[in-house]
Amino acid sequence: MIEQPGGQPSDHPYAGPDDPRVAALPPEEFAFPGLLRDQLVAAVLSGAKTSTTGLIADYEHEGEPLPQPGERAAVLDSDGRRVAVIETTDVRVVPLAEVDLQHALDEGEGYGSVADWRATHEGFWRSPEMLAALDDPDFAVDDATPVVLQRFRLVADLR
Repeated sequence: MIEQPGGQPSDHPYAGPDDPRVAALPPEEFAFPGLLRDQLVAAVLSGAKTSTTGLIADYEHEGEPLPQPGERAAVLDSDGRRVAVIETTDVRVVPLAEVDLQHALDEGEGYGSVADWRATHEGFWRSPEMLAALDDPDFAVDDATPVVLQRFRLVADLR
């Protein structure tokens, strides 16, 4: 057994990023390639990041189903390399106003309050890159905007 951060054993050790089981996994991309993705991937690999938030609008625009508990994905770094395998443990869809402090803390980015978490996320969701990805230059969020709260565990560090 291989240990992951936190001392929990991985139940399915992988041979590395070229393992056919890893190659068959859907990709998980945090943010856009660049500094933010690099920071988020590092937080996943350290075990600090065990939750993430997405917009229902993004899933709908991309025609992607919501993640489901038990599903695994390969985390991609900014260079498109598969650097980790994560497994979704919980998914909730809530209005933005209902995101709680524990979720914000578990995003592993050092938020001290839900207000800090929300300000950062709203800035990202209003970024030119995100508005372009949504094909909606007028997209805006408010308290009622539905968001996907995904919890996951690190199964394998593939570096």
